[in-house]
Amino acid sequence: MADQSDMKAHVSTYNSVMAFLKWGTVACAIVAAAVVWIIAS
Repeated sequence: MADQSDMKAHVSTYNSVMAFLKWGTVACAIVAAAVVWIIAS
């Protein structure tokens, strides 16, 4: 089983990936809204 230092590294990496996915989702939503607005114009 993983020792404590491996778990700290894992949790740090997991939090980084989740933050990237969160902001990536926001960015995709903004780009999609801009494309829909441009097409509707």
